[in-house]
Amino acid sequence: MDLDFSVHETPDVFALQELFHGRGWTDGLPVVPPTGEAVAACLDAAAMPPGHVLGVEPVRDRAITAGKVAVNTVMAGGLPLHFPVVATAMAAMLRKAFSLHGTSASTGGCAVLVIVNGDERRRLGMDGTFNALGNSDRASAVVGRAIRLCLINLLDVRPGGIDRSTLGHPGKFSFCIAEDEEGSPWEPLAAERGIPHGASAVTVMAACAPRQIMNEWTTDPEEILETFAAEMRANMRQYSIRPGNYVAVMPPQLREHLAAAGWSRADVRGRLFERARIRRREWAEVGKGRVVGRHGEREYRALPDPEHLLLVAAGGPAGGFGAVIPPWLGDKSRAVTLPVGACLDCGPPADGVRGGIQGGVR
Repeated sequence: MDLDFSVHETPDVFALQELFHGRGWTDGLPVVPPTGEAVAACLDAAAMPPGHVLGVEPVRDRAITAGKVAVNTVMAGGLPLHFPVVATAMAAMLRKAFSLHGTSASTGGCAVLVIVNGDERRRLGMDGTFNALGNSDRASAVVGRAIRLCLINLLDVRPGGIDRSTLGHPGKFSFCIAEDEEGSPWEPLAAERGIPHGASAVTVMAACAPRQIMNEWTTDPEEILETFAAEMRANMRQYSIRPGNYVAVMPPQLREHLAAAGWSRADVRGRLFERARIRRREWAEVGKGRVVGRHGEREYRALPDPEHLLLVAAGGPAGGFGAVIPPWLGDKSRAVTLPVGACLDCGPPADGVRGGIQGGVR
C-alpha cells in the first residue's frame, strides 16, 4: 500500500517523542510511532485506501483522508480494530450539522464526546460499567485520544491557535464511552436515532464537562429525574441558555427504578423536556441580573424537543449517581450518529459533505 507520507527517522523512540513534541504533533503525552506497517494495517481493517475522503471541514474546505486519520490512530495507541470506530467518528464530526470549526475554535472549551453502540463495543473490549466516564478501558481511551490528535494534526486545533478555549476540560484528552446495552431495559441510543437494530454506530456531540448528580433516597421516577432536570436548569442559569442536545447518563441503580415503574426512554425524555426549563429572571440569582431586562418572565427550555436528549445507559452497578453532560452552545452544534463502516461509492449525503454514510442528526 502506497501511503505517500513523509518519513522521519530517529535513533530511538525517545528521540521520536522529542521530535513529535517539538513540532506540536502531540497532546503532551507520549505517542506510539506511526510506522508504515501499522498505518497500513489500520486502513486494511476498514478496507479503505489512504486517499479515501472521510469528509471535508466546510469552513476551510479541508479534506480529511483515511490515511491521515490512521496515522493519528496509531499515535494514540490504537490497533487496527480501533480504526473503523475512529474513522466513523471523524466522518460524523465533519457533517455540517456538527459545526466542527465552531466547536474547535470557541472560547467555551468543549470536547468531542463519542458514544459507541453495537457489537463493536464487545469486539473492542469497551466497558460501559465501572468508571464509564473515566479510564474505563483501553479502546475508549484510544478512540477518544485519536479524535483529539486528529484535530491537532489535521485541523491545527492547538491551544492558543485555532483552539481558543478559556479553560477547556479533561475530556479534551479523551471523551469516549460505550453504552451498557446488556444491562439496559431500553433499546440502544443508536437505534433510537435511526440506526438499524444490530448495527454498530457512533454518536458524536460537542460537549461540556460532565456534571455528576446523586439521588439515593427515592425510587420514584419523577423524583429521580427531577435531580437530573435540576442540573440541566443549573447549566442554563450558570453557563448557556441556548437549547440543544443534553446527555443524561443513567447508571443501573437508577434505571432499574425507572424500568420497574414501567418508564420507557420516551417517558424519560418527555419528563426532562418538561422539567428542564427556567425563566429569564432566574439569571439575577446567579449574578446575571443586568441581562434580565424587561423579559424576566420569558421561559427557556433546555431541549428544543424531547428527541434532543441523549439518554445513555452507563455506569457501575451500585450507587445512585448519574451525570448530565451539557452541550457546547445549544443548537449551534447538533449531535450526529453514523453506522460504523465505510461507504466508498456513495454520493453526497443530505448535508452536502462528501464521503459520508447516512445517519441521525438531532
